[in-house]
Amino acid sequence: MIDAYEDPGVPDRRSGARYLWWLVRQQAGRSALGSLISCVWMVLLAATPYMLSRAIDEGLQPGDHRALVGWSAGLFGVGAFNAWLSIMRHRTMTRVRMDANFRTVKVVMGHAVRLGAALPRRVGAGEVVTIGVGDVNTISSSLTVIGPGAGALAAYLVVAGLLFAVSVPIATVVLLGMPLMAVLVGPLLRRLQGTEAEYRERQGVLTARIADLASGLRVLNGLGGKGLVADAFHRDSQRLRAQGYRVGSVTSWLQALGVGLPTLFLAVVTWLAARLAAQGAITVGELVSVYGYVTVLVRPVSYFVDWGYEVSRGVVAARRVIRFLDLEPLPDHGTRDAPAEPSALHDPESGVRVLPGRLTALAGDRPADTALVVDRLGRYMPTAATWGGIPLDEIPLARVRERILVADHEADLFAGRLRDLLGGPAEPSDAQIAAAVRAAVADDIVQGLPDGLDSAVDAQGRNLSGGQRQRVRLARALLADAEILLAVEPTSALDAHTEARVAQRLREAREGRTTLVTTTSPLVLDHADTVIHLVDGKVNATGTHRDLLAAEPGYRALVARDAGEDGDEAGEARAGASAEGAKTKTKTETKAKTEKQAEQRVEASAGTDEVAAEEAVR
Repeated sequence: MIDAYEDPGVPDRRSGARYLWWLVRQQAGRSALGSLISCVWMVLLAATPYMLSRAIDEGLQPGDHRALVGWSAGLFGVGAFNAWLSIMRHRTMTRVRMDANFRTVKVVMGHAVRLGAALPRRVGAGEVVTIGVGDVNTISSSLTVIGPGAGALAAYLVVAGLLFAVSVPIATVVLLGMPLMAVLVGPLLRRLQGTEAEYRERQGVLTARIADLASGLRVLNGLGGKGLVADAFHRDSQRLRAQGYRVGSVTSWLQALGVGLPTLFLAVVTWLAARLAAQGAITVGELVSVYGYVTVLVRPVSYFVDWGYEVSRGVVAARRVIRFLDLEPLPDHGTRDAPAEPSALHDPESGVRVLPGRLTALAGDRPADTALVVDRLGRYMPTAATWGGIPLDEIPLARVRERILVADHEADLFAGRLRDLLGGPAEPSDAQIAAAVRAAVADDIVQGLPDGLDSAVDAQGRNLSGGQRQRVRLARALLADAEILLAVEPTSALDAHTEARVAQRLREAREGRTTLVTTTSPLVLDHADTVIHLVDGKVNATGTHRDLLAAEPGYRALVARDAGEDGDEAGEARAGASAEGAKTKTKTETKAKTEKQAEQRVEASAGTDEVAAEEAVR
């Protein structure tokens, strides 16, 4: 079977059936071996009635005990050998199934990695989960019919040949029976493909809805929208259940025909053979052999029906995999060198210019607008942005990723040790990790975990609070030490006291390096060298935080709104906060203001993080 490091190959994406055939060709030897074993196994099953008829006609009827014992011993030997063949057939086809499973998983995962940042923009998480959990297993299971299918065909032809030696009418009925059953089952197989495809589509949508609910349940609860979303989920799940019933209805008919048609076929042939035996056209032994042959044929005929059922489902699943594989990553036609020296990033669409070596803050009325600017400057979407006057699209993507880092506040956190989560494959030293952790004000997180940096972190940081997850993400971004850091809302889940410390330490950690932060928090804006005010996706004003407060009413209103809406005095106090001004406050006033600001931030976040909220109020 394919190992973890083996190249899975280039799949055939022309159709679902061609993809399945590609999986067969990738393990042609094993598939051929499974077919050969299945053919021998099936043929020996058909040989059993022949040997039984010989034992009757040559041993039992004439009273020849030696012939009877000989044929009986032969029957026992064939049965024992066939039992061993059955074991080997099952083992071989299991290896075929597992190889197809792992190979498809590697193909899908490899393509997901190639898509990179384009993946969540091109396909929902539910679709990927449905492919990984359901479609991969369906595809691999469909290949297990290769061996039995080949064996069924071989047994069918052998039995037909043996029946010609007994009776031409019986052999003719047997030969015509299989095409007749295919005609009866064919329309159901086509209907199964249609209903199965629709079921898979709705299953992907519902899986995505479940993922959204799991990640946003606290927000929905805070906004009072939990009941509305629950009702929508209930309706979607009912539609999926109804579609599942339709799939089950077609499947039940196929399974019923898989058992009923061979049985009816057996009855017809047995009735015909009995009439011929009564007329003296065939012997008693031949009558027994005909019955045995047709009994043996029940299994191959059932396999043919199962083969059609499994392959139909496999084709539907393979089409979904192909549709995923047809998604294209971000185009990379870059041939020009990146700037050798630190240079400015410029986004013509918004007018944003990020100067090298400075801490720039981007404040906008709509978070989506600032996020789009970051995506364009980080080349996570088609962009006209330039870097040192060179279009980003003309620089190789690998070079852009090496020097420009986009740190999203909702970036994925993988399960594992905190040390590995922060450092990744770079394996930084403890001193480097400690510096990044301190800059992100995440010291308390490391100290609070039982094993410090070696403590286990759950997938997506589920054993951490929202504020802790955000600081871990920031520490990871700082540890990468990129030439240009574009951070999206790095302090949105933090209380005011922690946010002020993060803003100060972020400036110190990134001294002399290019940094862009999207935020509307005055505690962060006050530490920026340059603040860019964005309105409707365009630059409205540029300057320091204090200059914009004095000159731009729109900016002042935006910052005051973030600081709190409990009155102009409180808003102005938060908006003009700085380290120098804070020193003039008494400890009591500072504590009271911090608590009030924390409560305002918790209310604005609509209950997104209860743990962080409790820490903030304390």
